[in-house]
Formats: sequence, structure tokens, C-alpha cells
Amino acid sequence: MTRILGVLALCSVAVAVSACSTGPSAPSGSGSADNLTGRTFISTEVTGDAIPGGGPLVVEFPEPGHLAATAGCNRFAGGIDLADGTLSAPNLASTMMACPPPADGADGWLSTLLSGSPQWSLDGDVLTLTGGATTVSLTNKKVADPDRPITGTEWLATTVRTADAVMSSAALENADVTLMVTDGGQVSGSTGCNRFTGTAQVGDGTLVFGLLATTRVACVDPALAEIENHILAVLSGETTYVVDGTEMTLTASNGVDGVGYRAR
Repeated sequence: MTRILGVLALCSVAVAVSACSTGPSAPSGSGSADNLTGRTFISTEVTGDAIPGGGPLVVEFPEPGHLAATAGCNRFAGGIDLADGTLSAPNLASTMMACPPPADGADGWLSTLLSGSPQWSLDGDVLTLTGGATTVSLTNKKVADPDRPITGTEWLATTVRTADAVMSSAALENADVTLMVTDGGQVSGSTGCNRFTGTAQVGDGTLVFGLLATTRVACVDPALAEIENHILAVLSGETTYVVDGTEMTLTASNGVDGVGYRAR
């Protein structure tokens, strides 16, 4: 069954950010709030109440005074105040996606942590959040989970993207839809029904595909035929890509259709 990911409703609250003192013997809450901006942290250790489903907790600071976070289910976002070593987040909005057990308890865990105004401290690439009996150590995502190279990595398709939605399906999960680009620009992979080969010019954030040669096996399953048509339409001409850790989003030349991949 197709699952459509919930659309995030952002709460636009402007909050002033105060920097905290630094120093080798500073208490919890040390580190400058300015050093959080533009960074994403991923949990590496949880002391106290464990994250239902295992998480991880991912916390982003996209701009001053704003936070986005997920513990493995829905995504919370909104304005925050980091003054006095305390993370105050009174007006966070969230997506409304249903998650299977045990990850369905992750939202409650995250809400409890953030609504309790946890203490925060930053030491280089390590962010620590302490709220009640729970302490979470998080590491800069670029350090804990560095971006995979676009070439030399086998990418497995996990979602298809259209103007209307980002979708996954049982057919896609079982189809083993893959993409591989070598350092020399050779392309190979599978649409789920057929294998393909070809070439691509690799640029800074772009892949320009040449004509792909495919096998000619008929897709008996209509869902697989639809996936194949979408994949081949995206892997045509100039595309753009964004890599974030183990995830890659490839967007077609129309700027709308795309494929979400995960490094295998």
C-alpha cells in the first residue's frame, strides 16, 4: 500500500538567541548558540529513558532561533530560545504520520524531552541535552554519518517523488531499484523490471545522463511498470542531486519529479 508522507506545517515564531559563556570549566549549557546554526546532530548515546524504536534523535538548527527534530517518527519544527543554557521550545508544530510500534512512542518521548526545557551544552562536535532523568549525547551529523560519494556507491531507491507527494510502496521496497555511477561516468542499475547501462557526466550537484540501454523484459505488475517509467523519465538528461549522509535525492530536469535513494 502506498504511504504518503505527511506535510510539515512550520510554526514561524521569531525568537532572539542569546550566546552562552565558553571556557574549559563552564557548566552545562556552555558553548555558543551561534555555533549550532546550520548544523545537524544525531544521537549516539541515551542515558535514562530509551527512545522507543531506537531512534536516532536527529536535531537540526537551520537558522538562528529555530529547530527541527525527529526521534524516528514525525518531524517537529518551530521557534526556540537557547538563553541561559536552556532549550525552550514552546510552540513546535509536527507532521502527522502514523508510525508502527515501537516507533509510535518516539513522538511522545521527544515531546517530553523538548517540553521539559532541557539543559544544553556544546563541546566541539558534541551536543548534550539533559532533561529530567534523560541525557542525550548527539554528534555533528557530518562527523557521525558523513555524506556518501555520488560515484562508487550503490544507491537503492526508497521513494518516488512527484508534484503531489513523496511516496513509497511495497512494490518499490521489493523491486530492488538501484543506481550506480562509476568515477569514469559509467552508469548501471535496475528499474525493478529491467537492467540498464549508459553514461553520465558528473558535475557539482548535477548528473547529465546520456541515452540508457535497457533489457526488454515486460513488467507484468502494473505497479512495477509505473515505477520503471518514472525511473527512466528521471534518469534522462540533466538532473540535480543532493546527498545527505546515506540519503540521496535525484531530481529530474523538470525540477519536480525525482527519486529518493539510500546508500546500500
